[in-house]
Amino acid sequence: MAVADHRSGPPALKLHMPPAIDMSREQFFEFCQLHRDARIERNSEGSIAVMAPTGGETGARGVFLLAALYRWAEVDGTGVAFDSSTGFELPNGAVRSPDAAWVLRTRLAQLPAEDKAGFLPLCPDFIIELLSPSDSHSALERKMEEYRANGARLGWLIDPERRRVTIYRADASLEQRAKPDVVTGETVLPGFSLDLAAIWTPAF
Repeated sequence: MAVADHRSGPPALKLHMPPAIDMSREQFFEFCQLHRDARIERNSEGSIAVMAPTGGETGARGVFLLAALYRWAEVDGTGVAFDSSTGFELPNGAVRSPDAAWVLRTRLAQLPAEDKAGFLPLCPDFIIELLSPSDSHSALERKMEEYRANGARLGWLIDPERRRVTIYRADASLEQRAKPDVVTGETVLPGFSLDLAAIWTPAF
């Protein structure tokens, strides 16, 4: 069974896999490798979602976000930045690929080599999700709550259309900021700040 989940534009395709064809974590990883051109996630119940490619503006914004996070991470040195093609297997069993993520090196060092080669079996410390025209806002809100419930210490849900950032913190606090100029990494990513002018303004 497949259902569309979208606000506008091309939807994600959600494939509901019956128990008879459930895939192990190794089989799901191989499935994703066979479809490397697609961005594929799996929720904690085993349903698979194949996301549509992003549009030009969303793609340009995503590169800006990742570049800013990467530059800070290189200087800071305490963690590693990951792009949207990276799969994370959360404690609840879901496999997610946030638009940008960051993980402490001390946590990554504890993983055996075989785990580093596949989907990383942990929830990132920091998450960014960028709302695109093809995304369901409510679905992304649920996903951000899932990250927090599984150990994320800080998350940003960025909505360029409404010029709004929702901040998710580990203490279950939730803050919405309307048209902020800058958002910071607080105590989780000390010294990291993101200038949102490039997000609110079309890249081309």
